[in-house]
Amino acid sequence: MAEDIICIGCGSVLQSTDPKKAGYLPASALKKAEKGEVEEVYCQRCFRLRHYNEIMPVDLNNDDFLALLNSLATKKALIVNVVDLFDFSNSLLSSLKRFVGDNDFILVGNKFDLFPKNTRQSKIKDWMRQEANRMGLHPKDIFLISAARQKYLDDLIEYLYKESQDKDIYFVGMTNVGKSTLINAIIDKMGDVKNLITTSRFPGTTLDKIEIPLDNGHFLIDTPGIMTANQLATHLSPKDLEFISPKKPLKPATYQIKPGNTLFLGGLGRIDFLKGEPTSFTVYTARGVYVHRTKTENADAFYEKHLGELLTPPMDGETIAPLKGQEFKTEYDSDLLFGGIGFVRVPKGNLVKTYTPDKIGLGIRHALI
Repeated sequence: MAEDIICIGCGSVLQSTDPKKAGYLPASALKKAEKGEVEEVYCQRCFRLRHYNEIMPVDLNNDDFLALLNSLATKKALIVNVVDLFDFSNSLLSSLKRFVGDNDFILVGNKFDLFPKNTRQSKIKDWMRQEANRMGLHPKDIFLISAARQKYLDDLIEYLYKESQDKDIYFVGMTNVGKSTLINAIIDKMGDVKNLITTSRFPGTTLDKIEIPLDNGHFLIDTPGIMTANQLATHLSPKDLEFISPKKPLKPATYQIKPGNTLFLGGLGRIDFLKGEPTSFTVYTARGVYVHRTKTENADAFYEKHLGELLTPPMDGETIAPLKGQEFKTEYDSDLLFGGIGFVRVPKGNLVKTYTPDKIGLGIRHALI
């Protein structure tokens, strides 16, 4: 019987049958390990952790992760909640108020570079603070940044440098908000990391955190991204996620709409114009999302016929939950929110119904632009 081969990163027995279980390694790589063709063998998870600073996301109900959050109240720490500005309500860690103790926490809104250039930072920060306060959260400060482009980081880095003189800094956030990308960008900018990224493990678990040592004896600590059913991103394939995730500043597209019209945002979003005067709706989404206008009376049949073909994403053959809707009355110039997809600016005085799969990410706010 062949001897088990152990991952030198986490100690799991290597296997190639179940990608979701510990120790997974593709069959071709495992064969090389069995033949002794490689000296240091990591499972796929540890390989990505070591080379790409990626940690597997965890469910919000994960006991080990809750233990990590609970421990923060006993530490002297600054908590950094990284959020996605295009899915703010669903990427804000609303339960954080139970875990921070007497520690301060700050909000860092990622992907600010994707807003149109005339967008005022102060307006977005005010909206973020109001939403956080509504959830019982009171951040000490708020920063807007672009992790992927390493822009608008100087003020945040100066703040973190000052705070890390007497405490560790913990980064927390939902999956797909750019948390680890931000930490890598900070490391590049600060340039004071003494050692390679190290990992420490909770006894008896497979939950990891990444500790980045600073020259002052403290650490920047990256925790696993949290998965939640309230994020559309957790329900989509990587290909679909790529399509709805904007890479360039959003280019507004304006449509002349009258009651009885429907706009589709690919196959993931829908707006029915129920009541009001003919007006214009301005759509802000990634350029890969196909926007289509049709009559509401034909909308259901059109969706059923063209989902996955004309209406993409999702791509052909991929399944999503049924669209479910919620009515909104725009009592002021408003942004209708489609968390993870984008938003649509609608003038005041209109009644609309918006839809996403299982109503995930729906909302409304004062127009930011």
